[in-house]
This record gives sequence, structure tokens and C-alpha cells, in this order.
Amino acid sequence: MIVSRTPLRVSFCGGGTDLEAYYSTSDDGGCVTSVALNKYVYVTVNSRFDDSVRVSYSEMEIVDDFENLNHQLVKEAMRMTGVTKGVEITTIADIPSKGSGLGSSSAVTVGLLHALHCFAGRKPTSRQLAEEACKIEINILGQTIGKQDQYAVAFGGCNHIIFNQDGTVIVENISDEIQLKGNFSLIYTGITRLANEILKDQNSKTSQNRNNLDLLVVQAKKAKKMIVEENFLGLAKLLDETWACKKELSPSISNDEIDLMFQKLFDCGTQGAKLLGAGGGGFILFDGNNDVLEKVKSVFPQNKIIPLEIDNRGTCILYSD
Repeated sequence: MIVSRTPLRVSFCGGGTDLEAYYSTSDDGGCVTSVALNKYVYVTVNSRFDDSVRVSYSEMEIVDDFENLNHQLVKEAMRMTGVTKGVEITTIADIPSKGSGLGSSSAVTVGLLHALHCFAGRKPTSRQLAEEACKIEINILGQTIGKQDQYAVAFGGCNHIIFNQDGTVIVENISDEIQLKGNFSLIYTGITRLANEILKDQNSKTSQNRNNLDLLVVQAKKAKKMIVEENFLGLAKLLDETWACKKELSPSISNDEIDLMFQKLFDCGTQGAKLLGAGGGGFILFDGNNDVLEKVKSVFPQNKIIPLEIDNRGTCILYSD
């Protein structure tokens, strides 16, 4: 049995500039400043008695031929790794995997590739796993998504990720020591959405949104500097700026219910907040000390709140036997 563990991710600034329509047409490419979150997706791969394939996620499938699987990510990961029969695959997540804004889909892909490679006796690098996940999600399945999630969850830690015009990616580790717990938290909106549809709309408006996207790149570079300097107040206010910029990319990114949540967070004393992921729902990242956090908990008693704690390992194999 193989068990892989892959973190989710939280992006501070730069999301949207990791789409090919932007970075391939920008002289400086795109960039994102993000952290891997200590909440995880777990994938298990185990041998079966026969050559059939069993996959268990929110649904359960048993097929004689992997080509008949409905779960496209699993099917393509099996094809890419050459592990195509006689296995049982299970995915489990600490946080709901759909519409969280935490890169859960890419975490599944990276963790699945890692587990399958290990099952086949290979030890892939973090970069290989990120590149293969991008190939499956973007090139093979044709999803309109960027590259930040795959690299963030594969490498782990606090990173400034650069997307060059030629498609290459540079991962710059910012710090292994930074402590964000006690300064930033996440609150679940209770709303889920299809990121792919929002990103399609955003992607189609790349030309008209270029000034805002250029500004997001500048903000991602500022975020890197602020994290190095541990300027958390400046980083919080930058979140507010990047959220205002992000909302202009597509009308689907926010709505009245989300805007009201933001207003209540600021009434509680937060200095900055932004919706994570493509927008439309999922988690909001916000700053605040314990006093602010207690007020937020009293105002949102039904909403799940988690501290922002960093995972520094990235995808890893927890068990191999």
C-alpha cells in the first residue's frame, strides 16, 4: 500500500497571472506569492486481487478497464504513470474538495501521480510532479486553469512562483521560518463554485484586463518583500488592494453575499481580506489578532474558521509497504 499526502495552498497575490493567455504575452511573465497550507489531500493506492480497478472518492467506481473510468484525473494519471490495472485508489481530503479556492483539484492530481509513481517503484521530484499535473489538467483535459496550484502543492512552503513567457516555471522559496498563524486566518463562505467557468470568463478578457493583471504581478512582488520583512500589517492592506483589483477581472468573482461577508469582517477589525482561488465562493483569507478572531467567530458562528499554518514539506509519501 502507498499513501501520499499533498497540501492545499493559499495565494496572497498574483492569481490569474499564471494563466497562459497572460504570462505568454507579457514581457515579464506572471508571478504568484503563496503558501502551502497544513490541510491535506490523501491518496492511497493498493493492489487488488484481480486486474480490475476500483476508485473511491465522493463516488465509487469499479471497472475492468481503466479507460472506462469517469474520473478523468484518475484515468489520465494512471495512463501517464503506466499503472493501469489491478489497483484500488482512494482519495480523502481534510477540506471539501470542490470549490474551496485552495487548489484541491491540483492537490489530488499531484498526490495521485506521486502515489502511482511510488507504487511503480519510482521516486519523482516535486518539479516532475508539478509539470505532469499541469500537462494532465491543462494540456490533456483542456481545463482553463493556471499553473500556480500544481507547483505550490508539489513544493510546499512559502514561495514566490514565476511563470516565464516560454512556459517555464521558477519556484523561489521565501522563508522556512515565517509564522503566519496568529496573523492570518481562513473563513469558509459556505458557497461553492466551478472555478473553470469563472476562469474561462477571465481568460477571454485578458486583453481588456491587462492593466489589472500587470498590477497583480506588482502586488505579488510586494507580497514577497513584505513576507521577508514580516510586515504583516502591510501584507494585510495589500490583500485589500489585490481583492479590489481581482474583482474587476470578472463579474462572477464576487456577489452580494460575499461582499456582505467582507463588510462584516472589516467591522470586526480586520485590515485586509481576499477571496481565495478563482472567486465566487470558497474560503476568504483575512488578517487579525486574537481579539479580531474572537469577534469574527461571534459574528460568524456557523462558518468554519481555520488558522493559516504553513506546510513546508509539499507532497510526500507517508507510507509505503
